[in-house]
Amino acid sequence: MNERIPVNVTIDNQVMTISWDRPDKKNALTQAMYGAAADALLDAENDNNVRVVILTGTHDCFTAGNDLNDFLNNPAIGDDTPVARFLAAIASFKKPIIAAVNGPAVGVGTTMLLHCDMVVAADTSVFSMPFSKLGVCPEAASSYLLPLMAGYHRAAELLLLGENFDANTARDCGIVNRIAPSAEYQTLARKLAETMAQLPPNSLRTTKAFLKSSMEQVVSTRMKEEADVFGKMIQGPEAVEAMTAFTERRPADFSKF
Repeated sequence: MNERIPVNVTIDNQVMTISWDRPDKKNALTQAMYGAAADALLDAENDNNVRVVILTGTHDCFTAGNDLNDFLNNPAIGDDTPVARFLAAIASFKKPIIAAVNGPAVGVGTTMLLHCDMVVAADTSVFSMPFSKLGVCPEAASSYLLPLMAGYHRAAELLLLGENFDANTARDCGIVNRIAPSAEYQTLARKLAETMAQLPPNSLRTTKAFLKSSMEQVVSTRMKEEADVFGKMIQGPEAVEAMTAFTERRPADFSKF
């Protein structure tokens, strides 16, 4: 029997909801989960009954980012990997995407939000992009999109230090649209999605196309550039030390580099 992939996909009132569902691991993402989400976005793109997509996690956790064990055992190198397919799908998706976020949104859990059209965050959300701490570089075209949204100095602070930041900071940086109490953020995201689903669908797609058109090629190119460098760095000595330290539950030591 095949093991269930912990990604739930439902369609209701012309809204597809894609939910990470691995709460025992804080929804850490495996290659199989990326693949399932990429397939769901492709289905949504081609399904006239889907007008809006909600991307979310379990109620109190969005995602802790990549599952490091899965990531190290199945290096995500190349354009045809599940993670590459997912990032390409979310970046080029033609219909509106609303993210509903609570709890940790780590690494790709934050950078994927840069490709969404609206982000609703619970006031208990915690964001981080700790790529520098892990001995790698930014991904998902975040090195381009984040300065565009937040300004260079804010983006540099978040990417170079890799520290946690809250929902208010995320809103100040343009990553989050609206903040709600943790008991209400899913309801608010759903209300926004259903409101959009009642609007003229071609108008929504055309408006989004114009909003994205000036950055589409740059995002695609930067995403590939980052992925190429990321693939090399993940096998480098700094990343090995960072991830070994993480699994051994000790501080990483970069003094020899």
